[in-house]
Amino acid sequence: MDPTVSPATGHDIKGQDLPTLIDRAAAVLANARGAAEILEARDLAGFAYDIARRAARLATAKRAHDELIAVAHRAQAQALQIESQAKMRLADEYDAAQQRGEVGQPTGRPKVVPDENDLLPPTAAELGLTRKEIHEARLVRDAEAAEPGIVHRTLKEQMERGDEPTKAALRKMVVDAAMRGLRGGGSKKRARNPLHEPNLAFDASAGIDGCCVRITDYLEAHGARFILSGCLDAPMLESSVAKMTRGRDALNTILEAATAQSNT
Repeated sequence: MDPTVSPATGHDIKGQDLPTLIDRAAAVLANARGAAEILEARDLAGFAYDIARRAARLATAKRAHDELIAVAHRAQAQALQIESQAKMRLADEYDAAQQRGEVGQPTGRPKVVPDENDLLPPTAAELGLTRKEIHEARLVRDAEAAEPGIVHRTLKEQMERGDEPTKAALRKMVVDAAMRGLRGGGSKKRARNPLHEPNLAFDASAGIDGCCVRITDYLEAHGARFILSGCLDAPMLESSVAKMTRGRDALNTILEAATAQSNT
């Protein structure tokens, strides 16, 4: 998939500067009237986040002025805020469509052969959504239902500490808030979603799958030599190789467990 083309609409977003991308994502979300526009906003925000994150890390590696790094971090936070809002709306849109019978239900086995003239509703995959994407969207929505403003507060606190606002750190806070809501420890202002069924094992498995797909995509698109050329100096290359080695060892551990499980 071309990273300069929005997956939701196919619009070319190559060459747009970071503030323009963030403003466009916010505008698309504000004017969204359906799932397609919400997905477009989410994709734009995700693309902006990736650009901002790379800019922040390059600035840090080059020992740029702290203000330049802070600007990139603010852009990351803005992109994450928009992406989270898009996910919440997507969760509401999808669940409402399920209740109306416009998409397949999340539980129960589908009919092998539909009744005569009985058209089955489309599945999430047929709509271009994965189970992981729906699960992630519901997590954000449920976390905000349990503790309104959790996304904004988390990003603000990261910025105030001078930390990089990352998807991983935000997701941890979101998952914790969603779990507190399910246990009855969150805010009572909004009812929690009765359709949400958290599955941390699925989430962990899907996360590993996603990382492997991204690694393969990068390698097939650019090659190993190009990827390593992104390291600015020898210390950065050494650090990157160490992380790759740890990742390889961790993946080997999982593969060994999978092999042992299949042999039992």
